Order: sequence, then structure tokens, then C-alpha cells
Amino acid sequence: MQNQQQQQNFTNTTQMPPQQHYGGHDMFDGHEALSSLVGGIDQYVLYEQHIQDPELQTMSQKHRAFCSQLYNTILDTYQSGQDPAVDTQSYKMDQNNNIVYGKQTPAQPTTPMQSVNEINDETISGFMMGALKATASSFTMASLEMTNPVLRRILADSVPNLVEMAYEVFLYQNKNQYYQVPQLQQQDMQAFQQSYAPIQGTMPH
Repeated sequence: MQNQQQQQNFTNTTQMPPQQHYGGHDMFDGHEALSSLVGGIDQYVLYEQHIQDPELQTMSQKHRAFCSQLYNTILDTYQSGQDPAVDTQSYKMDQNNNIVYGKQTPAQPTTPMQSVNEINDETISGFMMGALKATASSFTMASLEMTNPVLRRILADSVPNLVEMAYEVFLYQNKNQYYQVPQLQQQDMQAFQQSYAPIQGTMPH
């Protein structure tokens, strides 16, 4: 008798309208993901008026347009519990994959800004990177435990797009010597590379 009463407290998804195909955890994580995305878009809007480089301006506007559509897609499913009217898209970056290695110029020590007049393309590209990293982390964490399969898929499928945008910012920063990439000495690098060995023998089935 007690077991029957316990079972009555649980509801199968077939008994619920689509809008309620969510656990409480989904609502919190979906809210967190949307808030992170909104925060990123808001930051882009604030920074665009200070960008000097037309290339960075174009990148910022392209990111913002893509994320705005993504926001509408996520919100559609967050509110309906069903497939969105507009599916997730694929972001294509404009940068090439060439990396400049080594310290090209002596870096000036960094200090916190004391005035908005100190904002420049280097700091703005750093803000863009930070916003994208935060959103990618939020989407990843939310998608790991999402009960609604549609929202879970949208968030998981969007992480590679956020990765692509962040990598595009990194390449831009590297090309402009904002993000320099020092390397280890060859023997140190090889020591890291040889610090693991493959698993031997047959794998268990």
C-alpha cells in the first residue's frame, strides 16, 4: 500500500503537457545558461562603441548576431519544452588557424583600468573571450544533467559554436600579439609527451 502511494507521487512525462517536461534542476540550469548568454550579448553591446579595429568590430557584430539567434532558439524550447521554430546553427569563423609562437615583444605589466578611456581593442577582445568562456562552461554544465532532451541537445550542440567563437578571438589576439604563446624547451616538451604510455593487452568487453 505504501509503495503504491509512493508511486503516485511520481509523474511520467506522458502524463504532462510539453511545457512541464522539466525537472526543477532544468529550470535553474536553463535560467543560468540563458543569463550567461544574455550577459555576454550585453557586454558585446557595451564594448562595440569602443572598438577601433574594423576586423574586431566585424567579429563582434557577427558573434552578437549569432548569439542573439541562439538566445531565441533556447528561449523557445525553454518556454515550450518542444523543438524550437529555428534550429541551432553552425558558426563559421573567419580567422585562419595560424599560430605565432614565442614572445614577440616584451609585454608591459598589466594594471587595472582607472578610466573608461583606457579601454582598447586588446582589453575588449579579452572581455569577449571571458564572456564566451563563461557561456560555454554554463552550457556544458547544464547539458550534463538536463531531463528535457530537446533543451539538452540545443545546449550541448551550442558548445562547439561557442568554442569556435572563443577560438576565433584567441587567433585574433595572437595575431595582434595580445595573446603571446611561449613554448617549452624541446627536452621539457618531450618529457611531458613521454610521461604517459598506451594501455597494453586486450580491453575488457
